Amino acid sequence: MARVVDPGLRGRPVAIAPPQSQRSLIVCVSPEARREGIFKGMPVLQAKALCPYLELLSPNPELTDRAFKAVTSLVSHYTPLWEPSRPGHIYLDLTGTQHLWGKAKDTAWRLNKEVRSRLQLRGTAGVATNKMVSSIASRILPPQEEIMDVKQGHEEAFMAPLRVAMVPGIGRFQLRVLLEDLEIIKVWQLASLDMESLHLIFGSRAPEIHQRAHGIDPTPVYPMPSKPIISEEILFAEDENDNERLLAALYSMVECCARRLREKGAYPRRAGLLIRYSDTMEIKRHLRLPLLTYWDFELYPYMNRLFLSACRRRTRVRFMKVWFWEFFYEDRQLSLFEDPSPQGEKGKAIVQALDKIRKRYGEGAIRYAKAA
Repeated sequence: MARVVDPGLRGRPVAIAPPQSQRSLIVCVSPEARREGIFKGMPVLQAKALCPYLELLSPNPELTDRAFKAVTSLVSHYTPLWEPSRPGHIYLDLTGTQHLWGKAKDTAWRLNKEVRSRLQLRGTAGVATNKMVSSIASRILPPQEEIMDVKQGHEEAFMAPLRVAMVPGIGRFQLRVLLEDLEIIKVWQLASLDMESLHLIFGSRAPEIHQRAHGIDPTPVYPMPSKPIISEEILFAEDENDNERLLAALYSMVECCARRLREKGAYPRRAGLLIRYSDTMEIKRHLRLPLLTYWDFELYPYMNRLFLSACRRRTRVRFMKVWFWEFFYEDRQLSLFEDPSPQGEKGKAIVQALDKIRKRYGEGAIRYAKAA
């Protein structure tokens, strides 16, 4: 999207990375930069050493959001069943669309061409019978290719020659055991292990890893929610495992959601949290809120407990999302009774004052210390 806004960047090696330090990691690269040996996750210092004329850009969430909305508007024309995965990645379920668009590979080619011509964005597509294989296929394409089609029944053969690090859900510790202790380098070697050996390495997740090594992923494409929902999400510039920073990000997201809930006069009955780790494993938790409230200082304790129940792995976190739904709308009538909330009218008055400051001076004008 940066190249659409600034045509001068076209044809040049470009990478996106947080500007804080030379130790920051690359989060996105152009095809030209990839040909220079630069890849996602490489430290900025190393990338500049490989390619001194590399153009480094800071992440631009607003531009990313605009691009996402533009792409999804095209995607929804081909199928109503699609799921956003991470920024720039979307899963499509094309089941039953053959009579309209032809084979799935033809649909992918048509959609890719439309994105390129109408939005000036270059993309890649992996076509397969499940989400995992299609995602991997879209990431291992040769530089000049745009579509990889893994035909039904060939999923295991497709996975077999790949590195074991490509299998989602394998953490750094388990990867070290596979590579250094067992000398298992390729997926076919992992797939040949018996279930007892897999249990020793992966514990209760052994059956899931066994399936993935054989190219099996039963996870469905989750459609975008049709019911009203208020959500916030964050993609960390660098994968994070510091609980204090993760909880600060959580509080910031709850704070933003609570402010939007107050604007709508909506009390959520349910809340959810999704954590995606650097190895792409996802943990999702829901809860039913025991009280009707849209104040962040009352919502946060429940979300904090949800986080502590979900975030128990040592693997670094890449992405977090919170959302609230199942709303009860206030009637704006004044209460006849004293406010029972722990912080009472004083706490609410402070929050309302913060809302006014942000509305006038912008989102980052003032923040709670715990969210900084």
